[in-house]
This record gives sequence, C-alpha cells and structure tokens, in this order.
Amino acid sequence: MAQHPETHQSHADVVNRLKRADGHLRKIIAMIDSGRPCVDVAQQLHAVEKALIQAKKVYIHDHIDHCLQGSLEDERRTDDLIREFKDISKYL
Repeated sequence: MAQHPETHQSHADVVNRLKRADGHLRKIIAMIDSGRPCVDVAQQLHAVEKALIQAKKVYIHDHIDHCLQGSLEDERRTDDLIREFKDISKYL
C-alpha cells in the first residue's frame, strides 16, 4: 500500500470530529457510571457511532480524491491503484 505522509485539508476536520467523539465517549462512560437510564446511554452511543462513521467516510473519500487521483496523474500502474482502492474501500 502506498504511503502518503502529507496532510490533506480534511485531516483537521477529521481530527476535530474524533476529538469531539472522544469527549463524548468520556461523557457516556460517566453516564453509565452514574446509573443514567439505558435508553439515554444507547442514544448517546448511537450518536458517537454515527460521528465516527462520518469521520471515517470523510477520511477515506479524501484519500480517494487526493491520493488515488494524484496517483493517476503520476501514471502509477492501474493494477496498483485498483488494489489500493479495494484495500481502502473495504472500510467504508
């Protein structure tokens, strides 16, 4: 798999989303420890799950848009690009 150490414009957004999710998870743990109703906890877990899914989607789409598209411009082998696309798309 190709290595792309550069940071893309969306990375800051993804990091912010993950930091918010981290804080939210800590609050959910506190909710469980304090005996909050199960429905309230489940609702918050659902919200964190959706936030993580969206962060992952933004990150993967950014890779496809910038890394794979850029590789096409560098005339990388089509087989390598298809393999890399398959590798990352399984996480969508």
